[in-house]
Amino acid sequence: MTDVRPVALDVERHELGNGLRVVLHRDRSLPLVALNVWYHVGSRNESPGRTGFAHLFEHLLFQGSEHVGTNDHFRYVQQAGGTANGSTWYDRTTYHAVLPAHQLDLALWLESDRMGFFLPSITQEKLDNQREVVLNERRQRIENQPYGLAFERLHELLYAPGHPYRWPVIGYPDDLEAAGLDDVRAFFRRFYVPDNAVLTLAGDFGDDVTERIERYFGDVPAGAGAEPEPAPPPPRAGERRDALPDRVELARVYVAFQMPPFGTREWYAADLLATVLADGKSSLLYEDLVYHRQLAQDVGCFVLPTEIAATFAVTATAAAGGDPLELEEALCEHLAAVAASPPAARHLERARQRLLTVHFHQLQTLERRADLLSHFTTFFDAPERVGEEVRTYQELAADDLAALVAAHCPPDRRTVLTVVPERGEDGAAPAEPVAATGEEPA
Repeated sequence: MTDVRPVALDVERHELGNGLRVVLHRDRSLPLVALNVWYHVGSRNESPGRTGFAHLFEHLLFQGSEHVGTNDHFRYVQQAGGTANGSTWYDRTTYHAVLPAHQLDLALWLESDRMGFFLPSITQEKLDNQREVVLNERRQRIENQPYGLAFERLHELLYAPGHPYRWPVIGYPDDLEAAGLDDVRAFFRRFYVPDNAVLTLAGDFGDDVTERIERYFGDVPAGAGAEPEPAPPPPRAGERRDALPDRVELARVYVAFQMPPFGTREWYAADLLATVLADGKSSLLYEDLVYHRQLAQDVGCFVLPTEIAATFAVTATAAAGGDPLELEEALCEHLAAVAASPPAARHLERARQRLLTVHFHQLQTLERRADLLSHFTTFFDAPERVGEEVRTYQELAADDLAALVAAHCPPDRRTVLTVVPERGEDGAAPAEPVAATGEEPA
């Protein structure tokens, strides 16, 4: 095994009086600066009946603040030669920008203004407009996409009622329709506050950067304090399965399990296992199911980097005329084989090198470095852990993968979802896809 040394990033830590955590990573190789703000709020902070708020806020916070016009945030950044965007996940909402270094004050002002002065700008018209944008996004990306509802249904089956990863990040349509201005204001006051945020700068900024950050963010008042989150329900016992009809030509099978969360040694073992099983044409699942037995058209495996639990799933799309039950059995056989006999050294090392290549590739850009530093600060208050991932991947052995499957992937803990082609009485596909619900299957 090749010994790869971790990259130690030059990092400074600061914290303002209002609780805003600041991470600074200086890199003067280019006259650019990447700004990244992580709010520790995502869909998991919502509740049944009020889903989709975090993602809705990602949109609303680009609709202006007290001193920034409705469409001016993007306009100001683009006119300065920069780019900006945002994203929402189960555990966080992220806003990021990359600008010429001399435009840093613009980026700091824009972010501080929506952190401190968003509420005076929110109107019913803006809420209605962005609600419709999100509903259209859901239609385009989920409801009208082949297999688009599968991931949503998989989580409804995998996680127990009340678990914060059970509902989709984008939310359910009825919940989005029910959101009112008072709900929006209360959600903002609770979560979009400096003591629930991390500000990271990466790039070519001056020695006075801490004073500039204090000038823009120091007067933003802290929140009322985070309310303790209830402990999530434990992993569900018993096998769960469902068939989801969809307007597709080929069946697709998902076999999923709940894993320990991101940051644990078990999570990194799951990430390494996913790469062994399904990353590339020389992976175990591809060689067997696609190339040799020709049961599948494609295969996949992933583990989500989520904070309080992780979804691990193997998936395959059946070949034309293939039997999805046979495909499911084949996927489960591969998992059982890992538990009984750890992967061969050549498969393990190939996967390890692929993951290390991805890790170092991510560190090449300022934007990605800023995002990773915010990630590890938000979850663990430890930005230096960015470099420790290399060591963790190198320490894992084949026996760790076998132990992971034996402990967390037994048959009585698995969730199986099969997306099947839906046909009418005349054999034709239906006019509209069938939507999943939050109800348990019969």
